[in-house]
Amino acid sequence: MNDRASPGTAPAIAAAQPSAAPNAPPPDAFIPARPAIYRVATWAAVGTIARYTLLEAVRGRLLWLVLAAALAGAGISGLLSAIALTETRETQLALVAAALRLASVALMAAFVVTGMAREAADKGTEMLLALPIPRTAWLAGKLAGFASAALLPAVLFGAVIAFFAAPVQAALWSLSLLLELWLIVAFAVFCTITLTRPVPALAMVAGFYLLSRSLGTLQLLGHAPTSDATQRAISTAIDAIALLLPRLDQFTQTAWLLYGSGSLPALALIGAQTAIYLVLLVAASAFDLHRRDF
Repeated sequence: MNDRASPGTAPAIAAAQPSAAPNAPPPDAFIPARPAIYRVATWAAVGTIARYTLLEAVRGRLLWLVLAAALAGAGISGLLSAIALTETRETQLALVAAALRLASVALMAAFVVTGMAREAADKGTEMLLALPIPRTAWLAGKLAGFASAALLPAVLFGAVIAFFAAPVQAALWSLSLLLELWLIVAFAVFCTITLTRPVPALAMVAGFYLLSRSLGTLQLLGHAPTSDATQRAISTAIDAIALLLPRLDQFTQTAWLLYGSGSLPALALIGAQTAIYLVLLVAASAFDLHRRDF
């Protein structure tokens, strides 16, 4: 899970940049009238950063950890089949799906936060941002690389689930897991840029995920019939929080696998939520990245 800036990253990005005159203004000074060559160089830098970020995930420990989690899930399912007395398949499916979902979120959050923190500590981030590319290009490259890395757990864990559930429902579950991981990746990037320290960033991501996953249950408990004014105030506060956070309790539902209730309209609603919150998180990350001094 090492996101260390590779020695070849900076030369590869620098090679894509045009040579500047000695007293030429920095590229960001004339973005509105930037020549086409600078736009091509910026997109080349985004692709290079994304490629090296993905390579770190494939060559590092993330791939092996995902494979280990997938094998552990298969082993747990075999153990449960020998222990469960009734509804063996349903018990296997429910526990394995929940475990793989939690493992994928934990692995991706840890990979993003620790990788970016290590790169910043090794001055890799400062070196890349010193190149004549916009900071948004660096951010876009990191997000694209992390989003591509999220395909690893989504595809592998979806393949494991396909052994126990209907293929269509397993595919919907896997796509929903991918969208959920993209939200976690974007929030982890935002927390790492804002808080800079890995431990507070991981704690913030964990709190965000647990609260978003629990919103449905909290609202159900808060709306219980009562005449207590304090209880009604708490219910109103929970509803206000629910308006601000994504409803992750609606993502990657185990009920889809057990009862075949997953559908394309449900996945479309999840995709709409993901798009809205991704835009907000990327905008917040870009704002905070331009505000920071390296």
